[in-house]
Amino acid sequence: MKKVFCSIFGHHYSVSKKVTMHIKEYKCVHCGKEVTTDVSGNLSNLTPELQEINQTLERLYQRRHGAVHQVA
Repeated sequence: MKKVFCSIFGHHYSVSKKVTMHIKEYKCVHCGKEVTTDVSGNLSNLTPELQEINQTLERLYQRRHGAVHQVA
C-alpha cells in the first residue's frame, strides 16, 4: 500500500545520513527507497557501489576536517 502511495503522490524523502556538507543520503518515509546525491547534485538510487563510495568520502571528509580543527 505504501508503494502505491509513492507511485501516486511521489516519494517523501528525509535525510538519513550526511556524508559531507554537499552529499547526503535520503530515505523515503513511506516506502523506504534510498537515494543519494550524485556529483551533479541530482538524486540517484543508492546502489551498493554508491554506498561504498559515500562511506569512503565520509571517512576522508572526517579525517580532513578533524585534522583542520586540531591544528587551529
